[in-house]
Amino acid sequence: MRLRPLATLVASLVAGCALLATAPPVSADPARCSEHDLPVSTNPLLPLTMHGQLCLPAGTPSPTVQLLLHGATYNRTYWDLPYQPASYSYQQDMAAHGLATFAVDEIGVGQSTRPLSTVITGAMQAAAVHAVVGDLRAGAVGGVHFGKVVLVGHSAGSAISIIEAAGYHDVDGVLLTGMTHLPNAPVVIDDVALGLHPVTLDPQLAPRGGDPGYLTTVPGSRGTMYYSPGDLDPLAVSADEAYAKDQVSASSLLDIIGVGLASPVSLNITVPVFLVDGTNDTGFCGLFRDCSYAGTLQDEEAPYFSAAAQLTTYVLPGSGHSVALAANASLYRDASRAWLSQYVGI
Repeated sequence: MRLRPLATLVASLVAGCALLATAPPVSADPARCSEHDLPVSTNPLLPLTMHGQLCLPAGTPSPTVQLLLHGATYNRTYWDLPYQPASYSYQQDMAAHGLATFAVDEIGVGQSTRPLSTVITGAMQAAAVHAVVGDLRAGAVGGVHFGKVVLVGHSAGSAISIIEAAGYHDVDGVLLTGMTHLPNAPVVIDDVALGLHPVTLDPQLAPRGGDPGYLTTVPGSRGTMYYSPGDLDPLAVSADEAYAKDQVSASSLLDIIGVGLASPVSLNITVPVFLVDGTNDTGFCGLFRDCSYAGTLQDEEAPYFSAAAQLTTYVLPGSGHSVALAANASLYRDASRAWLSQYVGI
């Protein structure tokens, strides 16, 4: 274990106390959530609509909104699981702390447009997100003109966030979870080969009529693929399976990962970046990345970001891949709010 200098530890403690002293009080009032459909394509041959849920805190709307992008085989419910929301809903938790969020179904997923799987690309996903960023700033979502927009991605959603932020330079911060630039290839290949199958074979999703180029998780496999045994609630995993499970275009996933993670495009991000991983995320840690300590992970990921990104990292102890649904997810949300306060100025 590499020890950090004493001065750094003292400074971190002082900064943490300052953040606690200035943090807004936790509200007991429920979040004000509403659903919206936004046109995100001007191509008349392929009109696209993105569906999302806006959650505002009680009282005066926050001037900053987090635009939430889920991972592969998830939908926007990843961010607002209908099981013990105080423990597992990122959106409800942020609203309770005075912060606004907008969670979207990515193209091909949930209630957003689901075209043929083969037409979806990383560039298409990023362009759709770019359109939503503009709508959030213009007041087209819930009538609120947001002054700052922060991208918050999970896994493949993190890769989309990287592509968008690096290409459009239209956001004020990027929060990435469940990713590194050098995945543990043997584990990922094993998960894909044994844990995924075409939606046409899935009893839960097949009735929606997706083509076989869309993949989803084999029934009952999410607990082993996305969670760590010592950091899960079996009922949360069941809710994940029932409500948050969705599909991903196989061809687009290869494109999104190839551009968003395997290429150096992240070097073009010029706003603050926060990277979060679970210490037991075997798909992205263990072989080329040491997620045991935040400092080690930061040193390993730093070459993929510019100085302007001011890369900061956090590791969630004991968590697997889906950090927002880990039993101790509240620690990651606390760290995220602290980062937002320090680097984005919410």
